[in-house]
This record gives sequence, structure tokens and C-alpha cells, in this order.
Amino acid sequence: MRRHFGHQNWWPGRTRFEVILGALLTQNTSWANVEKALANLRQARALSPEKLTSLPAGRLARLLRPSGYFRQKTRAVQGFLRHLNNGYQGSLARLLRRPTAELRAELLALSGIGEETADSILLYAAGRPVFVIDAYTRRVLARHGLASAQARYDELQSFFERHLPADPALYNDFHAQLVAVGKTFCHRERPDCAACPLGVELERSHARA
Repeated sequence: MRRHFGHQNWWPGRTRFEVILGALLTQNTSWANVEKALANLRQARALSPEKLTSLPAGRLARLLRPSGYFRQKTRAVQGFLRHLNNGYQGSLARLLRRPTAELRAELLALSGIGEETADSILLYAAGRPVFVIDAYTRRVLARHGLASAQARYDELQSFFERHLPADPALYNDFHAQLVAVGKTFCHRERPDCAACPLGVELERSHARA
């Protein structure tokens, strides 16, 4: 994958807070739409926990509108900010220093944050060796016979964490590469297996065998 796509340099974001916002906003939408919402926040000079906390809900919702499901995402952002302010006096550094299991549990307890979003925050903002599972990853594994399409999130995550060194940088780019494969080749309908780098590699391994 890396030979084909090159290093993906994920996650896009100028600060750890931007990375967290991106993880909250990217649910059920494209990254292009998230970028528009982040650009709105940047233009409003609101890309910090302090500035976002002071924004009225209506104003925040208008800024987040390009990301889709903006009312729901406004509640998720505000819930995260309340947790940050009430539990950590607004200090993102203090929050992200929490032990991995405890931080994950705290994130999952917040409205609007599921496993994929929590693990994206852990990996990309906190630098923890936690493999992120998304729809693209699930599809690639199922189509290569490596996991059932009905496998639970934790089963798929355990598959990667058993077979790869616990290296956040490796997990970071590995997940990004799988997303690139999913977007470019492993489509839900009419996958382009012949051109996919994983398909080509599979053919080579069969030829060698």
C-alpha cells in the first residue's frame, strides 16, 4: 500500500485540538466537508477550547453546518468541551495524559463519541498504540478473507494489534493506507480489485506459491 500511495501523513490538523475536532466531525461525511467546517472555525478565530466554549450553540452550529448532521455534531463538540472544562480545567494536555484505557472509557461515555471516534482521538491526538477500525478496514479484511463482515469492532482491532508491533506511527499510517485502498479501489459496489495494490500483491503471492 505504501509503495502505491506513499506515506499518508495523517491526521490532517495543525494542532491536537484540530485533530480531535476532525475526529468528531468526520462521522458520516467526507473529509472535504470537515475541512470546510474547520475553515469556518478558523475564520471565526474559534479553533481553541477556550474560544469554542464561549460560542453560543446556534453560532457553533452554523459554523459546523458543512460537516453535515451539524446539530448532532454541535452537541458532541459541546459535550467534549464540558468534559474538558469540568474535569481538566480546560487543559487538553492533562486530558491526553490519562492512561489509555481510562481515557478511552471517558471518551466513550460522552454523547456522540463511538469506538472509531474515540480510538481516532487516542491514536492521532494522544499518540497511543490503538488501531482504528472503520468501514473501509472492515471491507478490506472481509474481502480478503481475513475476518467476517459481521465481526465486532474489538475483534477486528485485536486482529491488527496481535499481528503488528505496538507502534503509534505504524498504526497511524497503516490505517490511513487502508482508507486510501477503500476510497480508491475497494468500493462498496464494483470494487476495482485488478488495479488494487492488495489485489496485485495477492496475485504475486499465489504465483510464487
